[in-house]
Amino acid sequence: MNTTVCTLFEGHYHYGVAALTNSLYQNGYRGTVYAGYRGDLPRWTAAAERRAVGQWPDATILHVADGLEIVFLPLTTPYHLTNYKPDFMLELLDGPAAETDAIYYLDPDICVAEQWQVFCEWVSCGIALCEDVNSPLPENHPRRIGWRRYFESRGFSLNFKGSEYVNGGFIGLRAEARGFLEQWRDLMTSMGDVIGGLGAAKVELGQQFTEKGFFSCFDASDQDGLNAAVEATDFEFSVIGQEAMGFKPGAAILPHALGQPKPWKKRFLADSLKGNAPRLIDKEFLKNMSPIGCYMSNEIFVRKLSCLMASGIGRVVRRV
Repeated sequence: MNTTVCTLFEGHYHYGVAALTNSLYQNGYRGTVYAGYRGDLPRWTAAAERRAVGQWPDATILHVADGLEIVFLPLTTPYHLTNYKPDFMLELLDGPAAETDAIYYLDPDICVAEQWQVFCEWVSCGIALCEDVNSPLPENHPRRIGWRRYFESRGFSLNFKGSEYVNGGFIGLRAEARGFLEQWRDLMTSMGDVIGGLGAAKVELGQQFTEKGFFSCFDASDQDGLNAAVEATDFEFSVIGQEAMGFKPGAAILPHALGQPKPWKKRFLADSLKGNAPRLIDKEFLKNMSPIGCYMSNEIFVRKLSCLMASGIGRVVRRV
């Protein structure tokens, strides 16, 4: 099965891109990781070569290891990158990933902790999604009512599918389900009125909300749009619960670093003394330090040691 992975990043999130790519490699993914970005590329891409890729004449390709490469695609969109996910995936399907059987988007603060073959098989069950930490939202929850009122006033019909509220950090789907991405994109565009856009024009979709709608039904733009798209389409969905991203005990196949600081910004010892022991995703991040080396070997040693010591402290010092 021919699969494609993509992500979006800017600034210090390049550390997450490196760990995500390493985790993919360690779990058997072979192919291309398309990384859309703004700003400058990090130092660890120094060996990459410049080459045109599809509509991107200034793409940069880094050979990571046998069978794996990252293609860095510079973006000029005014969108906040979190709101650009469906557009980016569609651009890939219409361009360099046109021959793929399935495409997966992962946020750069996620690591893959299961064999890639599992993800290949998962999309045969429906569009692959993970339940968010804020799930569930029952059928008549005010936020769901808020989405229906807002989108139906703009020509979209939403119908309840299930109480799961899914996380916007991961989605996997077969190429023939691209219609779902189109619907997600269209819903995001229509959200411009309340999340920083001007009218129906496709201008910047920022995270500074001009309003949050009924019962604050829009406070996580891409994620609310994704959940609304689930209700607005007739596709089949396959949702794994909160354990998938490490939000509750269970098989964490996609541990996700919600909130701040991100694993590469954490001060493990200082945080542990405040009662914040290292999380699963912090340990997964440090576990995936190769084949891409975004740190010097001595830095990796110090970070792993401090995480180990912080874990020990965390067994004694706990936040009440």
